[in-house]
Amino acid sequence: MEIYRIEDVSFTFPLQARKAIYHIQLTIQSGEFITIGGKSGSGKSTLLRQLKPILSPHGEREGKINFRGLPIEGLDQRQQASEIGFVLQNPDNGIVTDKVWHELAFGLESLGLDQQAIRLRVAETASFFGIQNWFHKSVTELSGGQKQLLNLASMMAMHPTVLLLDEPTSQLDPIAAADFIETLRKINRELGTTIIMTEHRLEEVLPVSDRFIVMDEGKVIVDDNPRKAGEALWHMNHPMFTAVPSPMQIYAGVTQDSSYPVTVKEGRQWLDRYITNRSFVREEAVTAIISSVKQPAVRFKDIWFKYEKNGPDVIKDLSFEVAEGQFYCLVGGNGTGKTTALSLAGGLYQPYRGKVYIGGKNAASMSFKELYQSNLAYLPQNPQHLFVKKTVEQDLAEMLVQSSLTREEKADKVFAISEFLELQNLLGMHPYDLSGGEQQRAALAKVLLLEPRILLLDEPTKGLDSFFKDKLASYLKKLNAQGVTIIMVSHDIEFCAKYADVCAMFFDGSITTSGQAKTFFAGNSFYTTAANRMVRHVWKSAVTVEDVIRRCKNHG
Repeated sequence: MEIYRIEDVSFTFPLQARKAIYHIQLTIQSGEFITIGGKSGSGKSTLLRQLKPILSPHGEREGKINFRGLPIEGLDQRQQASEIGFVLQNPDNGIVTDKVWHELAFGLESLGLDQQAIRLRVAETASFFGIQNWFHKSVTELSGGQKQLLNLASMMAMHPTVLLLDEPTSQLDPIAAADFIETLRKINRELGTTIIMTEHRLEEVLPVSDRFIVMDEGKVIVDDNPRKAGEALWHMNHPMFTAVPSPMQIYAGVTQDSSYPVTVKEGRQWLDRYITNRSFVREEAVTAIISSVKQPAVRFKDIWFKYEKNGPDVIKDLSFEVAEGQFYCLVGGNGTGKTTALSLAGGLYQPYRGKVYIGGKNAASMSFKELYQSNLAYLPQNPQHLFVKKTVEQDLAEMLVQSSLTREEKADKVFAISEFLELQNLLGMHPYDLSGGEQQRAALAKVLLLEPRILLLDEPTKGLDSFFKDKLASYLKKLNAQGVTIIMVSHDIEFCAKYADVCAMFFDGSITTSGQAKTFFAGNSFYTTAANRMVRHVWKSAVTVEDVIRRCKNHG
């Protein structure tokens, strides 16, 4: 049965000459699991929001969208709420009540169901999603993964026909993200719910998808099953191929004598066949010792911190240091204290015990001006916190107001950073009208204009496509070479493994282990890259896609 028919649909934002989506033709069948990918700003989220009119952005739409054979404009708000669920990128933006049980019931109350029906649906939903143990908790006590699961459960309590999700795992750690995708698979397979989601992190979602739709500059350029879609991207030499699952990238980089593997299991089976009757060296993981003769740029000494006087400790006896010019990544699950530690390094909070040193000085004794003027720069997890003006261009110029540069020099700097992060076509737009990835790039541009000695980044790759991740990495490594110290909190394991100097695992308010990036991930069983999980039975020290391709070619 046909659930959506999208006929020649285009959409243009106000005051924009270029269409955000351009002549889209798609048919979506009931029960399909569809993933939509593409570079940041390619039109993914704009298209997704056309499928629930109450959430469509302001602008001009052309073409027709039918839902269950009827024009979608004919759906009233009650029908849209019950028939079409929508899960947002930020877990906090989807929660409207104070308690878990009330969040599950809220949508049902809005639909006017009687109390007995509400109690029944809430009970069965809580059981299906396995949230009985935190049923009575306050939502403020939940981790990011639990909040996103609660958003999903509250939508599913209304028994929607279609579930739309806009990059739902972008703020989740890898293990929570995998659990969330598995829950979506269960909903799709066991309940038959149609799922349409946009996503940059394709490692987990493509293996469970029926179709992979790729967008570029507002148009659909690929629409096929994940295997064939990946193959098409490879033959097109399209940048989106670097976002597909690692087994597909490794296979394409080595040989093309069979169908593309999508999962780690398929990739391992292909590798075993490939190395049969070929000479290769079975490697063991190499233990590396971190040594540095440089002075520490940031040092934590016996830090304890809590948000409330009688609340629990969030940071517990934390001690570590980051050398000047080092690229240091903090990884770990949601709610373990990574962002809090970064905020302490930025002087946004003060520990109740212990000291944070910035360049050898106690941060508590430094003024805000001393901390941030040509010294520290901080990119928060939510880029919207940095936007204070009506256009992107004004926001960028605002960063240089206190600078002694001439007007021409300021304009040159804004132009250079806009060109680097490809913001030229967005300068006249309001920052809140940008896509998630575009907002992230605009926020990065503001931070980088400060030219800091120490750069604090909280999830900087969130919402960025693989092309911009590589571009960002090249810029960060260039800053490193110039002596800039980078401390980055991230759930992006592949990015950290490929580009970081040192990685540290956060757990329960402190660092449990740290090491050089490649060695760190090679020593982990679960918290490691897909490439490492695929080949560790042969090459334990191979962590990135490039590592594996190189070994295959050397030993082929």
